[in-house]
Amino acid sequence: MYNYVRSINQDVLGRINEPRRFIQVIAGPRQVGKSTMVHQVLSQVKIPYLSENADAVDAADSDWIRRVWNTARNKMLVLNLSEFLLVIDEIQKIRNWSEVVKREWDADSLNGVNIKVILLGSSRLMLRKGLTESLAGRFELIRMSHWSYQEMRDAFGFTLDQYIYFGGYPGAAPFISNEKRWRRYIKDALVAPAIGKDVILTSNIYKPALMQQVFEIGCSYSAQLLSLTKIVGQLQDVGNATTVAHYISLLNQSELLTGLQKYVFDEARKYNSVPKFQVYNNALLTAYRGKNYETDRTNPDVWGRWVESAVGAHLVCRANELDYRVLYWRERNDEVDFIVYGQGKCISIEVKSGRHAKNKGMKLFHDLYQPQMEFIVGTTGMPVEEFLLTDLEHFF
Repeated sequence: MYNYVRSINQDVLGRINEPRRFIQVIAGPRQVGKSTMVHQVLSQVKIPYLSENADAVDAADSDWIRRVWNTARNKMLVLNLSEFLLVIDEIQKIRNWSEVVKREWDADSLNGVNIKVILLGSSRLMLRKGLTESLAGRFELIRMSHWSYQEMRDAFGFTLDQYIYFGGYPGAAPFISNEKRWRRYIKDALVAPAIGKDVILTSNIYKPALMQQVFEIGCSYSAQLLSLTKIVGQLQDVGNATTVAHYISLLNQSELLTGLQKYVFDEARKYNSVPKFQVYNNALLTAYRGKNYETDRTNPDVWGRWVESAVGAHLVCRANELDYRVLYWRERNDEVDFIVYGQGKCISIEVKSGRHAKNKGMKLFHDLYQPQMEFIVGTTGMPVEEFLLTDLEHFF
């Protein structure tokens, strides 16, 4: 599909070359290139390896993992190897996979068998459940996030405006000249399996249609505040605010959609605040709210929302990796678009793209909370392109 090498490749290769300590688990949202990345890395490794995919294996055949593991052990023995690499993709499709992996890994540790292990899965929720249940203390998580502007620009020649509108799904990149086809690909090939297989089946959602409605409404309101009670009022099925909040939490764990909380010192007020919806990939906003590229690009108010959402997506995609939280702040009509808080630092960010009227938000927030850094992205501040090309690690 593409030959672009992401920076995470070197991180994974480095882990493989380290002494055997932990199982390496590669997790991330669907269609960001996890399997492609591993195949690229395997072409560079110097040690023998075995790569297997559980996609076509019977879900009830948990013994398949043991058989694959034994194949790796036998190869080590026959070839008199001092180390070996075992890679299993789509591991979450095997029932009780984490228990079997724990048993085999512990057996190797006890017997001094130097098999290094990489696990991948297309369902972040199912991976997380298995890791927390059985493999605590035995794994390291390597997070793969959505593609950044720089990656889409370098790999597919995206302009800044194209990235803001069409987002960062590599598989959809060839279709942007045909928006109808692009939109169907996003909904059918990306959203449908992510919601239907990852969220609904994993979390015992009894009303899938309700979950789908919450997702579509949240995507449509990316970069906007919308109370849970108003969402409930828009639902065609029966729901309540608690159910909606639970669904949003699951969507956040799948790195599809989140509801940013208000920045306040009072934790109770923070968790009860009106959420500001934010997609992890702007393709999701466009797929459910966009009219077409030319129309939306030339409407300053509409385009302003897309720009703010793109800035928010850039922030939330690396939040877990860099150990910070993304919030917003608002009092009456004064607001700050994003508050980034972590590692003892507070950073306030206001996005200006021609649609915002002047407000005193930045100054009021500064007077109240004294952030360590504050800046404007867009008009009169840091150019949007420069911000989207910035490694957020520099802030911390």
